[in-house]
Amino acid sequence: MIRDLGVQLYSLREESERDFPGVLKFVAETGYKAVEPAGLYGLTPKDFKKICDDLGLRIASSHGLGLDSPADVPRVVDVLGDLGLKTAVISFRAPAFADLDAIKRTAEHANELQSALARQGITLVQHNHFFEFERLNGELKYDIYARLCPDVKFQIDTFWAGNFGAEDPAEMVRRFASRTVSLHLKDGTFEHDRAKWRIVNGKVDRDLKLRPLGTGETDIPAVVAAAPESVDTLIVELDYCVIEMREALKQSYAYLTENRLGVGNK
Repeated sequence: MIRDLGVQLYSLREESERDFPGVLKFVAETGYKAVEPAGLYGLTPKDFKKICDDLGLRIASSHGLGLDSPADVPRVVDVLGDLGLKTAVISFRAPAFADLDAIKRTAEHANELQSALARQGITLVQHNHFFEFERLNGELKYDIYARLCPDVKFQIDTFWAGNFGAEDPAEMVRRFASRTVSLHLKDGTFEHDRAKWRIVNGKVDRDLKLRPLGTGETDIPAVVAAAPESVDTLIVELDYCVIEMREALKQSYAYLTENRLGVGNK
């Protein structure tokens, strides 16, 4: 199964603030088939969808929905309707997985959101970072979380799931395959000195040595091979990169298509 290629537009957030339609045009011209927004930079959902439709870009899913409580569900459902989506993607910051009590609170919160969304025909999908793939008394934190919220689906960020080399990303994809509906691909170098990977305000510091796909330490072919059939799009996301971002996305597209790991429009 060769899947469509998409871009998480967070990768181009700085340019998006200046010229979001221009960013979408660049993504389409590079050959990517899909996008995943993380905010709409002043566009209405309907206007964003029209631009994507005109460029031949499919909206794979969406971050940045402001889904913080069940009270947000009606607004989020309206936005998703305008985008043509049936999934709502959320993520958490590091304190949400700090210890067992925190994981229990996070799972309870996710269950509340999932239940409210499900009544509106929307599936809740969680995007992970590296701290979900740390271990607590030898057990993977994400295993604990998954048991506590059995109806939440997953968007596995495959680089983060490797936890800087502590885990095998492909094995993590297989481990959660039955609940995975989306994959993020990124590449980079693994650092085992945790002091170099600081948490600032619950997020990873920007000293992040990410690289174009195929030039880092992630076994991208193994990760793609492990993807379940429920995943129809491979979404490239580079939070930061050691080279200019547009060039990094072009190189990543070339790597994936030349190695027949994904398909685009070129």
